[in-house]
Amino acid sequence: MNTHNPATLEQSVPVDTTKNVQLIAATALGIIILFGVGFAPMDIAHNAAHDTRHSVAFPCH
Repeated sequence: MNTHNPATLEQSVPVDTTKNVQLIAATALGIIILFGVGFAPMDIAHNAAHDTRHSVAFPCH
């Protein structure tokens, strides 16, 4: 017989901790993207941005 009631259990991970993890992960991803584009050859970075603009129907010409 299971005596644990999931409705009465408290959160095992505080909300502040998960927010900090999300903030760190988003910052790391942003830095990776920034440096990835910064060290990429210019035509590759331009083509990636150009294709992204077209994919979201943003006029770029």
